[in-house]
Amino acid sequence: MKQARSVLTLLLVSSGASWAQDSGSLLGVSLTPSKNSASLGVPMQIIVVLTLLTVLPAVVMTVTPFLRITVVLHFLRQALGTQTTPSNQVLIGLSLFLTLLIMQPVVGEMYDKGWKPLEQGQVTWRQALDDGSKPLRTFLVRYVREKDVRLFLEVSHTPAPARPSDLALSVLMPAYVISELKTGFQIGAVLYLPFLVIDLVVASVTLSIGMVQLPPVMLSAPFKILLFVLVDGWNLVIGSLVRSFYQT
Repeated sequence: MKQARSVLTLLLVSSGASWAQDSGSLLGVSLTPSKNSASLGVPMQIIVVLTLLTVLPAVVMTVTPFLRITVVLHFLRQALGTQTTPSNQVLIGLSLFLTLLIMQPVVGEMYDKGWKPLEQGQVTWRQALDDGSKPLRTFLVRYVREKDVRLFLEVSHTPAPARPSDLALSVLMPAYVISELKTGFQIGAVLYLPFLVIDLVVASVTLSIGMVQLPPVMLSAPFKILLFVLVDGWNLVIGSLVRSFYQT
């Protein structure tokens, strides 16, 4: 828990936050600035930390595999036609656990390179920020599309760096979001196809025998659920999602 809390703090700071602590201990580490630097008072530190905590959910949902997983699972639920089953809480909880599983090596590396040396007083917080954000940058570069990176480089009027690892997080983060949205929609479209075929067959049969007053969805839903259960759909979908992050 301490490791995850520390890394999440580094992640928030790397998104653009800049703060320091001069007295006491906050979030498990004392960030005492140098003698020549200005420090924030305790009330202002509390305000800054609370502000960062409000940004934390957005960071977790956008710059982690959580985004792709939730998009695909919601597409799957719509394709099955089960409306609110599984519930949003179940889908979000499953997505969160899978995200923690996938991000565990990245979080551990961020902790070892960034927060741990800072906690031991071996580096300054700026150096810890730079070192701790490198594993996150490597993760984002691995799954971001070059086309999306070029888009945000043009929008921000930022010159292209010599190496992908030199890209700023302000460019990588939004590029990663739209790249993951595209990937999630592609997977969702593929998931829709077999269930769409069942809907078309059931609709054709009901119309051919004159059952126009009976909604085809009511007849196709049991067949779609039965097909999904017979092929062990949850195992296939979740396994494919997790493997998509390890095989890229």
